[in-house]
Amino acid sequence: FWVSSSGGVRLYREHRHSEQRKYRTDLVCSGQPGSSKNSGTLTACNVLFMSHLREAHRALLAASSDYFRGMFTSGMKESRQELVSLLLVTAAKFEALLHYTYSGALALGWGCVFDLTCTSLQLQFQTAFSICLNFLQQEIDAYSCLDVASFAESYGMVDLLALANDYVLRNFKDVSVTPKFQDLPVEKLKKYLQSDSLCVPSELLVFRAVMSWIEAFPRQRVKLARELMGTVQFPLMTFKEFKEVKSIMSWPRIGAKKLYDSLLEEFCSSSSDAQSNFRAYMPKDTLVLVGGERITDNFDKRRPCREMWFSNSLQNHVGLVKKVEWRMLGTLPEKPRFSHGVGVMRGKLYVVGGRHYYGKADTMNCTYRYDPIQNTWQKLTDMHERRGSFTLVVLNGKIYAIGGERDSEVNMQTVEVYYQALCCHAASVWNGTIFLSGGFNSRYQSLSTMTLYHPERGSTYMAEMTHDKALHCMETLGDCLYVAGGVSCDADGHLVDQLACEFYDPVANSWSAIIPFPVPHVGSASAVLEGKVYVIGGYCQEDYSDTKTVHRYDPATERWENMSITPGPNTYIAACVLPIPVICKGMYNPLKVWIYY
Repeated sequence: FWVSSSGGVRLYREHRHSEQRKYRTDLVCSGQPGSSKNSGTLTACNVLFMSHLREAHRALLAASSDYFRGMFTSGMKESRQELVSLLLVTAAKFEALLHYTYSGALALGWGCVFDLTCTSLQLQFQTAFSICLNFLQQEIDAYSCLDVASFAESYGMVDLLALANDYVLRNFKDVSVTPKFQDLPVEKLKKYLQSDSLCVPSELLVFRAVMSWIEAFPRQRVKLARELMGTVQFPLMTFKEFKEVKSIMSWPRIGAKKLYDSLLEEFCSSSSDAQSNFRAYMPKDTLVLVGGERITDNFDKRRPCREMWFSNSLQNHVGLVKKVEWRMLGTLPEKPRFSHGVGVMRGKLYVVGGRHYYGKADTMNCTYRYDPIQNTWQKLTDMHERRGSFTLVVLNGKIYAIGGERDSEVNMQTVEVYYQALCCHAASVWNGTIFLSGGFNSRYQSLSTMTLYHPERGSTYMAEMTHDKALHCMETLGDCLYVAGGVSCDADGHLVDQLACEFYDPVANSWSAIIPFPVPHVGSASAVLEGKVYVIGGYCQEDYSDTKTVHRYDPATERWENMSITPGPNTYIAACVLPIPVICKGMYNPLKVWIYY
């Protein structure tokens, strides 16, 4: 439901280890079936492991480990012995788990985590095992991911294996230069190189990875060169990149010149069919475009749309050409909409407010929720007020609709209560706080303000932007907020296209310029996918022509990349990043099921 002013946010912390240990200890001491209050469960015993002797309490061991619980409470002879032998467990491993049993603290590092994971699994220390898995999942990096994948495969840990393989594929540039990469079995290497999830900026990186793997053990591996070179899409290289391929001529005993000549022939023969040669990359999540406007076929007017599109793949074409492959996801329920807001919470898409046409009464307050797994729409509670050209942000399990306009003449001053009339601004969340930039005030003058808005503590003005902006976009990436596109007011008060882009550092409270746009993006959509900022569509203020381009900013290269064109609507669309099931991606026109509450 919508509230006019937000309430407090409570943080809950779960002490799962202490609660589970307390529960298990109470169970062992309670005299329930399977426990043995009088059978020595509460007494101490000596545990012998690899010639080491340690004293431990049966109750704590039973509370922490299903293995010891079964040993001490089911009538086994160990429940009556003073000495329990664990001959296949090393001293360091068991002492670490014994320390965890008494303190609840488990010291982990890459030097011991695999051994401790195995031992905690073997002895069924479930909470310790969970801590080890969390470490493997959260601390994984380019130098450890291949070890994690090998470990998970050996022990049949399907989810951990999928996570590790996904990390390898999506961070292949960093992984391919590690020593562990050179130890990969050839079949595993081929599987990575042939995957649709392999993320590489160019084919030159794939070629270099194959070269480094072969050159690690050239005598044994050089005979695999031709087979592995088949995974490199040489036609996608530029002429400058292909010059490096000549380095294979230095390899002995494989007919290197003949191999190079065949690769050169492949490179040249496919250059005439550039559109059909590309490497497709399937992102883990997808960009979703919702609603918006498009120009009619005869260019005489704009038409609001109900279309929803998603990015099925990102494609690297010849040289520096990159494209987004868009596919239809479905249509919005009931009416078309533009100048609306979208947000994602718990894997579901929320579509809020906006306008369905251009009259004063055409601004909406309705809210819908889309479930991509069930492929269903649900109509939720309406907002208290009708809003268009507002911002929608998700914070701490709540959705905030900020500012906007009720019609083309009345700006709004509420956060559904905000401090001033504002519309066509941008908003983003950083470190648990909402930042608002620019927009139009009640006199429709564009602003250069940057405001930190807190639902409970109110608003704080921060350092102003270098340029006033409205109808722009702002996205959080890393520790900075990137602002791009929109319009500004000139000296005469007229709106002009703003090509300058900049980012804000909340810690330093300062702005820095980045490379400007090559074309205007007014009223565009934006989202962050896999560490890059996407700006989609919009229009040109000077002549009101549509900007049908998708631009992507990569902080690593500090430049904007042209990602081809938008799939349908171009102006006042809304974008977000949403996990879409594979089964839904394969359906061009998903079954439309609407559920009204």
